[in-house]
This record gives sequence, C-alpha cells and structure tokens, in this order.
Amino acid sequence: MKVLANDGISKEGVDKLNAAGFKTIVESIDQSEIIDFINNNNIEVLLVRSATKVRKDLIDNCKNLKIIGRGGVGMDNIDVSYAKEKGIHVINTPAASSISVAELVFAHLFSCARSLHISNREMPLEGDKEFKTLKKNYAGGTELKGKTLGIVGFGRIGREVAKIGLGIGMNIIFYDLHNKKAQIEIDFFDGSSKNFELESSTFDNLLKESDFISLHVPAQKDYIIGNKEFSLMKKGSGIINAARGGVINEESLIKHIENKKIAFAALDTFENEPTPSIKVLMNQKISMTPHIGAATKEAQKRIGIELADQIINLYNKHS
Repeated sequence: MKVLANDGISKEGVDKLNAAGFKTIVESIDQSEIIDFINNNNIEVLLVRSATKVRKDLIDNCKNLKIIGRGGVGMDNIDVSYAKEKGIHVINTPAASSISVAELVFAHLFSCARSLHISNREMPLEGDKEFKTLKKNYAGGTELKGKTLGIVGFGRIGREVAKIGLGIGMNIIFYDLHNKKAQIEIDFFDGSSKNFELESSTFDNLLKESDFISLHVPAQKDYIIGNKEFSLMKKGSGIINAARGGVINEESLIKHIENKKIAFAALDTFENEPTPSIKVLMNQKISMTPHIGAATKEAQKRIGIELADQIINLYNKHS
C-alpha cells in the first residue's frame, strides 16, 4: 500500500505509516505529471496541503485511489463531493493547526498595533540617521487589552483566537452561522482553568463594535468583507485574514486604508495566491506572511500523526 505525500508530511507521520506497513513517498510531483505518477506507482493514498489540486480529472483518471487527505482544515483544492461519489474517502486535520494559526493572528495583531511591521523595514534604512524622527512616527501605538476583538467564524481556530484574546484582557464578540453560544475554557500552566460563556453577535453589530476583526471562514464564492462591510467598521480599526484568500475584497481594502477608515490589515492569505497583487504587496499598512498559518513544527507534527492515524484506521476498518 503506497502513500504519496505530495506536499510533504512530518517525519512522525511517515514513521507511523511505515510502521503500519505502508510505503510512504515524500516527493513533490508537478501537477501536470501527478496523474501518471499515481498510476505508474500504484498509489492508493494521496496526501496534499494547499499546493496540489485534486480535481475531477485526477479523480477520474486515478482508479486506484482509495483515500485523499488534506493536511489542514480547508479543502477547497479538492473536489470533495465528487471524490466521495466515486467511493474515495476524503480526510483532513481540522484540529491540528488551530493553535498555530491563532498565534499567527496575534503575531500580526501585536505587530500592527505598534507598527512593528513598518518600523522593522525603516530602522535598517534610516535608524542611524533619523532615529528621533522614527521614534516620533511610531510613538502612537495602541494596547490590545480592553479592546474588542470580533471573530468571524467560530470553529476550532476562531475559538483558539478567542482564548488568546481573553487571556490578554480583550473583549471577545463572535459571529458564526452555526454556533449561537460557545463555552470557552482556558487552561493555565498550573493546571487551573477558567470558563467563559459567549453568545454570538449579528454580523453588522460585530463590524460596528469591533476594534479589530479576525476572519476564520472557509473559501467563499463571494467576498465577506467589501465596501459595504468596511463602511460599517469603526474608523481606525484593523482586520486580519488568516483564513482563505478571496474573503476580503483587496481593492476595497486598499481604498479604505488610503482614506484612513481602516488603520491596518494583516494578510496570511491572498486573492491571487500565489501571485498577490502588487498594490497589496507595496502597501505599508498591510502586514503580510506567505500563507504560513499552519507552518509550525508542532502543527506539522500533529498533522502528520493525525493523517497517519486516520489512514491506518480506515484500512483496518475495510480490510
């Protein structure tokens, strides 16, 4: 039984699969060649992250595939329904990367609140000559404690974001289509814990009341945040997207940054990924990372193990 981890998998995942009798191939095959590779090597399990696309043509032409796995949460690069129609199991790892993504959200949020993403660019260039000027330019930061963080989408990642926000003294409001109430438990280093009960807000109220907004929704056909939504937001607010590209209208975002309605944005995902708009890339009010939300050693270890466990359980169940 052969597994192709085309976008990589942790050593722990490989070791677990190999110990269970699978042969795991960790090789990046070009999209144009992957169908032939799967067929020529009798691959039964295909594991991907966000780079490899698993569309109808691949599913139709790879008759030996029994499992398609996504190392991560969103599965918009896989034709999930069609694969299931063809009797292929489709799995993902919804819990493994939640903490890593939530921590990246706050890395951006802390950075933007104090303009670190801009001063880190300018200090190497001007710090020796314009130190006092730069000090004045970046003296107008803001604290996060006591501010309102609005979370759009309150699944696993949204809840982890809420935990960090509550831990630093922020007011948390959320909007979710499926969850109207949520119990949040924060565990502390000494084994103690604290429970919070939150009730969902309306979307419009969240936009109006939040000092900062963090998006945690799957890929959408239409924008969630565009001109209408920006117009409802507080003047001087900030927005973070570590979910999926295309949920924010980036042209509208830039317009509202330029007219000072929005103080800053932080993007880990982009509309035109992997070739983001040059207008976005050049805008100093936008803090950017190249889609690395789940790219921590800890998350990748958990993803590999979780995928391996699911694959082994599926084969044991059907053998």
